[in-house]
Amino acid sequence: MEGSFFALVSRMKYIGRWSLMRSAVAENVQEHSHMTAVIAHALGVIRRDVFGGECDPNELAAIALYHDAAEILTGDLPTPIKYHSRQIKSAYAEVEELACEKLTATLPEALRPAIGSLLSAERDPARYELVKAADKLSAYIKCIEERKAGNMEFVSAEESTRKILDSMPLPEVKYFIDSFIPAFELSLDELGTIDS
Repeated sequence: MEGSFFALVSRMKYIGRWSLMRSAVAENVQEHSHMTAVIAHALGVIRRDVFGGECDPNELAAIALYHDAAEILTGDLPTPIKYHSRQIKSAYAEVEELACEKLTATLPEALRPAIGSLLSAERDPARYELVKAADKLSAYIKCIEERKAGNMEFVSAEESTRKILDSMPLPEVKYFIDSFIPAFELSLDELGTIDS
């Protein structure tokens, strides 16, 4: 139905992540998308301001806000299933593309090109590589937070996600990890508050 786009986007908060694992703190797709957008923006700033590359951090943040929008219609397929085989991965990509087309169709005609291109940004690797990295960093941070909460269920996911991040040929990811990940191991008192 035309005009229902943002009502549908609002429903991202009802879609849980990490469905095959016990979480100390539940995470939904809306929360994950926000954190991914924050990190994608930071990676864009790092690319532009630290490494002198051409980048629009604001565009990366917008792409990241919508990077899991298809899950509004498909739900969150667990990673071990989604990437089990090329056939499943390919079939799920088709389902995601159809979901993005359906979502785009709920926008007024004048908004479809701008917002629809954010939904389909994954098809453009040059625009999407830092968003994909931000998505992995967000997952890695979630694993750290779960381990810190005493949930050992995420230890293996933390190790495998870190290996993926370390294998990425992106200096922005290494910079982010070196500069910001250590702080996720600290308590609020160690991080500092207004009184500190």
